[in-house]
Amino acid sequence: MHATVLTLSILLAARGPVVIKLATLAPRGSAYADILEQLARDWRDASGGGVQVRLYLDGVAGSEGDMVRKMGVGEIQAASLTTVGMHDIAPEPQALDTPGLIRTADEFDFVLPRVEPLLDAALAAKGFVALGWADVGTARFFSTFPLRAPSDAHGARIYCWQGDPEVARAWERIGFSPVVLAPSDISASLQTGMINAVTEPPLFTFVARTFEKANHMLDFDWSILSGATVVRAATWQRIPEDLRPVLARIATAAAARMSIQAREMNAQAVREMEAQGLVVDEPSSRADWEALAAQTWPSLRGSVVPAGFFDRIRTLVEAFRGAQAR
Repeated sequence: MHATVLTLSILLAARGPVVIKLATLAPRGSAYADILEQLARDWRDASGGGVQVRLYLDGVAGSEGDMVRKMGVGEIQAASLTTVGMHDIAPEPQALDTPGLIRTADEFDFVLPRVEPLLDAALAAKGFVALGWADVGTARFFSTFPLRAPSDAHGARIYCWQGDPEVARAWERIGFSPVVLAPSDISASLQTGMINAVTEPPLFTFVARTFEKANHMLDFDWSILSGATVVRAATWQRIPEDLRPVLARIATAAAARMSIQAREMNAQAVREMEAQGLVVDEPSSRADWEALAAQTWPSLRGSVVPAGFFDRIRTLVEAFRGAQAR
């Protein structure tokens, strides 16, 4: 460790550690939780015990909206959030997860570094520091019935994230019947029939055993699901200035591992679920599903996410696809 950083770490530990309570929906034992647990150990070691992370896994701190509110009053100091939960802080990040806008991991890897400074600035303006952006998988449709063509979706009762009314209107626009729920209510709502469809990455479905009720998966990537760990700026500033880049690099490396592992483990989750009875349905036409995804854009652009930021991502994706086609 650099001598200056070591000295700062010793001084920080001597005057009392900076304790960061970090909340997440990630289930204990999942790859996501393992990476956060390693992050906590690495920050402790790099700071000589001066920065201590206390993890609150399994959604014990509530929904992502609850986590944002608790950070606002200082009850917790950090959270690993998806961009949907981040919308309660700033709307720009959710543009990454617009259905059909970014379709592949390669497109995400091209777009992210080109917009990351803007994402960081949007969160900084609201008093938060973003550390380590990552994608956690592509969301797919899981349903209690075969969902092969967009016409099969008409009237389907689909789970809709609590606290995001414009997204509910986007679902309605393309023929679904959205049911607004907290993530913790998905399993019970599938059991009772309140919902019969959900979009989420396969690994989420596997860990939560959602596929035991929603036992059909459409083999089509509906949207990227991404996120980052965010820390209250006031807490981050309590850490010595020269130590912050060290911790930030650790967080960035952890996020990179999360993206790589998430992609591998989502593919493995599909294989595991198939072995346990999941039915994978081929789409009747991928072009039809891509067109359906694009039909959500008028409801999202300018209302859920800023129009200019949406357009910037769309331009980047089109440039990437054009380069790949040549």
